[in-house]
Amino acid sequence: MSQTDTRVGGAQAPPTPGQASRPWWTSRRRDQLAGYLFIAPQLLGSLLFVFLPLGLVVWYSLHEWNVLAGTFDFVGADNYTALAEDPNLGSVLRATGLFSVGLVVLNLALALLLAVLLNQKLRGTIVFRTIFFSPVVVSLVAWTIVWGFLLQDNGGVNGLLDTIGVDGPNWLRGEGSAMLSVIVVQVFKNVGLNMVLFLAALQGVPAELYEAAEVDGASRMRQFWRITVPLISPTILLTSIITVVGSLQVFAQIAVLTQGGPGTSTTVLVYYLYQQAFQFHHFGYGATLSILLFGIVLALTVLQWQMRKRWVFHES
Repeated sequence: MSQTDTRVGGAQAPPTPGQASRPWWTSRRRDQLAGYLFIAPQLLGSLLFVFLPLGLVVWYSLHEWNVLAGTFDFVGADNYTALAEDPNLGSVLRATGLFSVGLVVLNLALALLLAVLLNQKLRGTIVFRTIFFSPVVVSLVAWTIVWGFLLQDNGGVNGLLDTIGVDGPNWLRGEGSAMLSVIVVQVFKNVGLNMVLFLAALQGVPAELYEAAEVDGASRMRQFWRITVPLISPTILLTSIITVVGSLQVFAQIAVLTQGGPGTSTTVLVYYLYQQAFQFHHFGYGATLSILLFGIVLALTVLQWQMRKRWVFHES
């Protein structure tokens, strides 16, 4: 048997007296513990303020909770059956879809247009950036109240139209104009945020690409569609997800401007949820509507995230 053989009779020889055993508290375990400690606040916050409330909402949707009578009765799937048979749900979903589509299209289009214009090397662009972004930091309720006065029958908008001989409608009480008014108010409120994001993306596009395109004879419009849009497509994806989710959560504008009227033409899903839970005290049914809202937001977000592979630059 050679001197270097450490096996005796087929078994592992015991370590020599000078050989130290491997310590349990290694640098790898220290790094793992540090990582867990760093993410612990986020995990705890998600557990307390996201997953726990979601679980409670599901639990409440299986009950009928009458706060006034002090009862909390298990009803199983009755709230989900009522949701499927609700005669108002169709009009609520139509109003929600109309508001979301109008807001997303107008917001993204106007934000991109403003960003392209402000990206030009012109005098006074900093002032205009401040003007367009300032509504973002204004209180939402204050902004909505001011627009409520402006859009009244004898408000500032119709007074301005009257100076050019146009008789404006009662914007917040018309079947078609009420939804349009709410969309426009919300677009003006938040367009500055997407504008800033688009502007930052535009400033990151290499100027050499435009110079090469001009040498090849490409027009400005072709440069925009072939160079600008592909290179800022990750920002377009980000802003679209933010805007879609925000459009499905609108409440204060509807509550202050139209209260869901006229009729149910501006009763979006979040406001209908509020009515059922806090005005009619159907908390179980309100929880069921909130689950429906969560499902819609989740489905649209996943759909947009999956579609990124088709049109977002650098995505495979």
